[in-house]
Amino acid sequence: MSSQAQLLMLDRDAVAAVMTTDMIDRAVRDAFALHSARQGRVFPVVREALSTGGIFGIKSGDVAARALLGFKAAGFWPRNRELGGEPHQATIMLFDPATGRPRCIMDGNAITTARTAAAGELGLRILARADSTSVCVFGTGVQARAQLSAALRAFPSLRTVRYVSQDGRPKPDFEACFDGTCRPVLALDVDAAVAASDVVITATPGAGPLFSAAAVRPGTHLNCVGADTRGKRELPGSLLERCRLVVDDSEQARSLGETQWAPSVPHAELGDLLTGKCAFDRQADDVTVFDMTGLALQDLVVGEYLYDAANAARVGCLISWPW
Repeated sequence: MSSQAQLLMLDRDAVAAVMTTDMIDRAVRDAFALHSARQGRVFPVVREALSTGGIFGIKSGDVAARALLGFKAAGFWPRNRELGGEPHQATIMLFDPATGRPRCIMDGNAITTARTAAAGELGLRILARADSTSVCVFGTGVQARAQLSAALRAFPSLRTVRYVSQDGRPKPDFEACFDGTCRPVLALDVDAAVAASDVVITATPGAGPLFSAAAVRPGTHLNCVGADTRGKRELPGSLLERCRLVVDDSEQARSLGETQWAPSVPHAELGDLLTGKCAFDRQADDVTVFDMTGLALQDLVVGEYLYDAANAARVGCLISWPW
């Protein structure tokens, strides 16, 4: 009955109680497959700078066959660090597409980190050389840590791990995250670090090119996370023109991602490689780039999995939401 309608609230702790790595991996693969089959829609992205110094965005979409509709409101507020908080903030909301009534509101911070890392891991497994043994990660924040962890899962053969910090100083907290797994070494010469790495991960705020194009040697794979807004970039000019480019969504990548700087470069979508819709035969000397802008479908499908798991486990807070 409409007078007995309820809304499920999942805060940070409730999400953590039901979210697993396996769940996120399955949901992200599911989202890419839906996107490839055009069974899920991705609506135009809102991404705007605020007078407060933050960036606010909305990613939304639907999957009609699964009665899935919703959005993620998220952005980046750098001044949060001064308050002892995380600059990335996200909230996901799911709706009943038949009535427009909200079903669930959930904290999206950990979800965003986990689904982006899962997408990065999938990109590595499909695109990077199987004999990769070295990685360089730009950034030491939450997403850089998640991406490096994903890379180590995808390639246990990664023995040499270098990182580049924003201020060029060692980050003991970052290094400590990988105790017992690897020993990240601070790279002071960024071009030399890139030239010596089979895999390069860029997970920074996207304020400009991080290294020179000449540093990228044949056979390198790059996972690029930071360019998610008009004007942002992490890669140097001319690099995309000599690589094999893969994106998560063509339109989004051209407007928000690294691809905005070379929109005419031919590219494929990762979902099409995953489903076999598009063939991909990597050659040993290919330079490959995965331009990750983040799909609304990833957030929604992960949200759907979490919503079902929370209901089954009776996790979260149900509040009356009559209409």
